Amino acid sequence: MTTNLNNLLSTVSPKIGRLLDKALNDTEISEADGLVLFGAQGVDLLALAATANEMRRRQVGDRVTFVKVRNINFTNVCYTACTFCEFGRRLKADEAYTFSPEEVVEQAVEAWNWGCTEICMQGGLNPKLGGDIYLRLLKAVKKELPDIHIHAYSPFEIQHASHVLKQSPETVLRELKAAGLGSVPGTAAEILDIEVRQKLTKNKLSAEAWVDIIKTAHRVGLPSTATIMYGHVDAPHHWAAHIALIRDIQRETGGFTEFVPLGFIHQNTKLYADGSSRPGPTGMENLKMHAIARLMLGHDIANIQVSWVKMGLPMAQMILNAGANDFGGTLINERISKMAGATTGEYMPPEEFERVILDMGRIPAERNTLYDIIHEGARHYDPSRPNTIRPFKPI
Repeated sequence: MTTNLNNLLSTVSPKIGRLLDKALNDTEISEADGLVLFGAQGVDLLALAATANEMRRRQVGDRVTFVKVRNINFTNVCYTACTFCEFGRRLKADEAYTFSPEEVVEQAVEAWNWGCTEICMQGGLNPKLGGDIYLRLLKAVKKELPDIHIHAYSPFEIQHASHVLKQSPETVLRELKAAGLGSVPGTAAEILDIEVRQKLTKNKLSAEAWVDIIKTAHRVGLPSTATIMYGHVDAPHHWAAHIALIRDIQRETGGFTEFVPLGFIHQNTKLYADGSSRPGPTGMENLKMHAIARLMLGHDIANIQVSWVKMGLPMAQMILNAGANDFGGTLINERISKMAGATTGEYMPPEEFERVILDMGRIPAERNTLYDIIHEGARHYDPSRPNTIRPFKPI
């Protein structure tokens, strides 16, 4: 532990200092402890961030990882009408779209040729596509690109397929895995709390169903991410409980590859327009979320990701010095956050990832979906030619 951190810890309040000492001594931070830490302010908050950064250094070192990935949101037609989401459209809306399997394959091939190791496929619940759409898209892409990793289909999509096909989620997941599905996004979690979910949407899968489908995915050999979407109608006690539940699941299944906090993007959503929510998390809440996630989860889920789409690059850099170690993906064609009002873009060049990681004095590393390192060090960005970050114009 550095002298600077020791000096900082000597100035904190007793209740926060006791908890940070627990973390530094590898003692579990409980749900109740996490709730206390969410109240940190001033020097206590600085010490929380510094402690999380020290634990990040111990647990995963100084690499900051990223992955080359293309998002393929194959349809925005969705019947659920979640008030926090501006992505979904009714079937006959002017902005509604649905890609054919051939169009999805075309985008996947372009991504592979550019150097992506992963495509992430998710979409709205389009009642016209049938329950077999997920298998058909998977087979079409795998036929053309047998070696690409397909990270696809949230627990909500799996539940939808299960209902339409009248098959169990396990049957659906096993069939998708046999066809080449590599991993599952742990999205649609939002906050795993009954009251919060009722305020966000009454038509989405329950917290119990999300947990059951995620555990089933892990049991059949499909790893997943874990997420939280915060800063709307929720509060710190919901956050601490959610993180503790994610930890419990990980200790049972070992199937989570990473934890991804996702701040609520409020600008274009009905939830915010109706006056029902806050305007997303504050910067300090973003910092606390990632730092406390590191302290509560780091021994069980080593990788804490920061979403540059949600936070923007400057805030993401700060969070990477407060417990996070992963920058996420290039996200070519990111649409969901953009439709909600995010202004940070749909794509991040690898050169830009490397530039901001080097600026932090850390080590850039390109990874695959499962956190195997493909290349360590800057191979895209040349500090002697800082104006050579190349644009990319996808389909």
